[in-house]
Amino acid sequence: MASNPAAPVAPFVPSQRSSETEDGKIPTFGFGSRRTDEGPWEEWNPSADTTRPVRGRHRVGKQRGGGGLARSSTVLGVGVIAAVGGAGMATAQTGKPPVSISIPDLPSVGSPFSNDDSDAEPKGSATALSSVGVTSEETQQGTSDAGEALRARIILQAEQQKDQAEAKVQQAAQDAAAKKAAAEAAKVKREAAAKVAAEKKKVADAAKAKLEAARLAELAKQYTLPTSSYTITSTFGQAGSLWSSGYHTGLDFAAPTGTPLKAVHTGTITEAGWSGSYGYRTILTLEDGTEIWYAHQSSINVSVGQKVNTGDVIGRVGATGNVTGAHLHMEVHTSSSDSAGIDPMAWLRSMGLNP
Repeated sequence: MASNPAAPVAPFVPSQRSSETEDGKIPTFGFGSRRTDEGPWEEWNPSADTTRPVRGRHRVGKQRGGGGLARSSTVLGVGVIAAVGGAGMATAQTGKPPVSISIPDLPSVGSPFSNDDSDAEPKGSATALSSVGVTSEETQQGTSDAGEALRARIILQAEQQKDQAEAKVQQAAQDAAAKKAAAEAAKVKREAAAKVAAEKKKVADAAKAKLEAARLAELAKQYTLPTSSYTITSTFGQAGSLWSSGYHTGLDFAAPTGTPLKAVHTGTITEAGWSGSYGYRTILTLEDGTEIWYAHQSSINVSVGQKVNTGDVIGRVGATGNVTGAHLHMEVHTSSSDSAGIDPMAWLRSMGLNP
């Protein structure tokens, strides 16, 4: 460590090792006494208010040439002030003996003079800036505030989630209600449409029935029953041993022998004569190809190829062939039917006739 240069003679000495002697010797001064020619003396103790706090190392500009201080710490000024005393700044006085000043050792402070010419950067404080000047109460308060803020944030988030869930439930309820209302509206609409359709169908059916009745009435003018004053004794498809096929193939009109037989519609006579078990039979072929068979006649009044109109007499009721009594056996054969023919009762009704 470099030694300090000799200090100039101070205007006062803080202490004196011994008092003045009567023999006239120059007293030596030291700590613990004061000079009597410098006025009243007051003790000075450095404090935090009168000294600058040491915060790391600081650079001092290097003197170029002529020697001098290379580098030092700002603690040099602190040491000088601590050594000087409270009577003011030291002033040079000639003729005074030099006083040695010792600088007390300070913790964590480097030498005020250093021969190190390196440009080492000063080390920063290890204390975090966020905690400088913060008391434990303030730290605790900050922690408490942070906890309260976190708690408030959690509560807010929970409330938001709850609000979102409630909104979702409410939206679902609204959607369900809207869906139900739409379904009910659709049902009402369907029912109304079905009712309208039923009414239309009813009207259409009525109109159709009216037209059919008119058509049948018109056909009734064109068609007629084969005889009058009769009784239906056997119908189409009736089973029994009386018929060679095992069932009845026509419609029987029981009437007294000689009752007139009429042409049911305009057509042409395609057969007229004896036909075995049918007795005397006449076949009337209509314009659409339908054949009307008249069997068991007692007499025939037409001939083959003759054209007849509706209501013309073509023969008489009899009991010829395989019979048990006088009656007309009527059969109806169409181009699409088999040899047994179709039900004469249904055909007559389709022509507006009701046997």
